[in-house]
Amino acid sequence: MQAASLGTTVKEFRQAGQRRPGVFQRLDPLLILAALGLVVCSVYTIGTATVDDIPGDPRHYMLRQAIYCAVGLGLMLVLARIDYSRFRELRLGLYGVLLGLLALTMLVGTTTRGAKRVIDLPFFEVQTSELGKVILILALAAFVIDGSRRLSERETTSRIILVALVPALLVIAQPDLGSGLVYLVIAPALLFVAGTKWTHFAALGGILAAAIAIVLIAAPAVGVEVLKPYQLDRLTAFVHPSDDPQEQGYQLNQSITAIGAGQKTGRGAEEATQTKLDFLPEHHTDFVFSVVGEEFGFMGAAVVLSLYALLIWRSLRILTMAKNLYGALIAGGITAMLMFQLFVNVGMTIGIMPITGVTLPLMSYGGSSVITTFLALGLLQSIHVQARDTAAAKGRESFA
Repeated sequence: MQAASLGTTVKEFRQAGQRRPGVFQRLDPLLILAALGLVVCSVYTIGTATVDDIPGDPRHYMLRQAIYCAVGLGLMLVLARIDYSRFRELRLGLYGVLLGLLALTMLVGTTTRGAKRVIDLPFFEVQTSELGKVILILALAAFVIDGSRRLSERETTSRIILVALVPALLVIAQPDLGSGLVYLVIAPALLFVAGTKWTHFAALGGILAAAIAIVLIAAPAVGVEVLKPYQLDRLTAFVHPSDDPQEQGYQLNQSITAIGAGQKTGRGAEEATQTKLDFLPEHHTDFVFSVVGEEFGFMGAAVVLSLYALLIWRSLRILTMAKNLYGALIAGGITAMLMFQLFVNVGMTIGIMPITGVTLPLMSYGGSSVITTFLALGLLQSIHVQARDTAAAKGRESFA
């Protein structure tokens, strides 16, 4: 009787294991919570900041941002159902698509303020450099896996950096310095997760310092312009913003003024004069965090930063859960992308980083930026789902 009872118990356990939870039940709920919280903050902040920007259409930007977020959320849920490991086999195709999109933008892209960054579609403008961030992570992670047995060799590190450098230079040539810097950050992040020697990073740091010196000092001294004049001014204005208060220093001064005016609890949407009177430039894109600081003060900024902290924490947690190295590399690249954009964007609004046009993930207005971020979160959710499936399968095998 006892043997029969034990057999029944084992059978019931196996049947319960086979009835695993659905995909949506295996998602990371805290990652979704952080994303939805940032979306709510974004839509509300953009709505109050742009109410007077389009005469006769006060909800123009708010409604579009809400639509972008809804589409992005849907794509995230779709991507979470796909096994991310399949993308490893498509690495060459993905890299080719990345280069093709960036080259196509240079050829047929719409010129805005002297830059070709978007391709006009009937109902949507695609900023290919934003979408390229996720594509680069997927392709580059696969290339790192291919060379994982030779990570101790300098040639492997050089090859990975070169693979990332080519699309980065195409983006910088648009010109889009901010996105180009994001591309350059992704490669070292993947190498770090893969376990590359620290001496390789020291060498990369030396090369980076030399490159900065050449671009900012040596090249201009001999009459060679590597960067556009306005880009160079933006990179140096944050050091002495008061030296050029009417030009590049103007944005930084107005941003600091807006954040300082918010004090502890903010001035509210109606009293936020820096935003309402258009003293604060690009208040719905690059400087949306300044709007948060002015309207909601230190408390509002703390809430937004706390949501980002939750987002980064869950991303790092998923990195440690990944069922294989490819998943860990993807999670590491996405985490580095999000952290870099967060640090640079918030840093430039308070004057500790140069103004480079880096968007604030899920907060800044823009369909390409929002959808790309949700695609990245969809990959994180896919890694989380696959990790839970693997852990559950191992648990059933050990019991059997």
